[in-house]
Amino acid sequence: MSHDGIVLDVDGTLIRGSEPIPGAIDAVDRLREAGLRPAFVSNNPIQTRQAYADRLSSYGFSLDRSELITAGSVTAEVLAREHGSKRLYVVGEDGLREQLRAADLELVEDHANADVLVASIDRGFSYDELTNALWTLSDPDVRFVGTDPDRTIPTETREVPGSGAIINAIVGVAGREPDAMMGKPAPSAVETIERTLGADAEDCLIVGDRLDTDIAMGERAGMTTVLVRTGVTDEHALAASELDPDHVLDSVADLDSVL
Repeated sequence: MSHDGIVLDVDGTLIRGSEPIPGAIDAVDRLREAGLRPAFVSNNPIQTRQAYADRLSSYGFSLDRSELITAGSVTAEVLAREHGSKRLYVVGEDGLREQLRAADLELVEDHANADVLVASIDRGFSYDELTNALWTLSDPDVRFVGTDPDRTIPTETREVPGSGAIINAIVGVAGREPDAMMGKPAPSAVETIERTLGADAEDCLIVGDRLDTDIAMGERAGMTTVLVRTGVTDEHALAASELDPDHVLDSVADLDSVL
């Protein structure tokens, strides 16, 4: 089967922590040699696209900033388009704030002045911030936006809490689900992928390690789906899931077998 584009998850698929997955660099190079353009799609919301591209390049991957899509870049793009005049209260880290400001969005420090609450990973998340989020969302007119649903993220040794953990904590106290989620598997991420690759989603193949984001997005969008075992999904989770990847590989290094 031929594909017009290849969507590659990053953490857990190409890298784990600060180390490339064995064979991943060569796999990306072979895609290019075959004339297949990849899009690198990450639910990392805190690194700018350029910083992320520089990071991957330092590991040996060949890529351009224009091929990289992150939860942060999608969040900034959608908010600028749909809420450009609104004031944002951010529960998140400086890297996310930098991307939002670069999109000419207004950030406020006083939650009482917010029109939109943006929630994301925050490794300094505190009780006071949770309280501020609760008070912000007590106004039903304030929009609640999450950057991505990843409850955990992989590191070299163990999983650690991700954006979804922070967002779910806010949901728990505010009694409100997010009005919108921006990263995988949201439609906004699919739209950005299609623009980046210049291809329809159903003509693309996606490779990732997470059932609830990578594979879920691929199934909903009609992509060919490939799950790799190098990330957070183990055999028990795969067997118990209602999601059924088209292919399951030990690693992205084996991608040639399904192209």
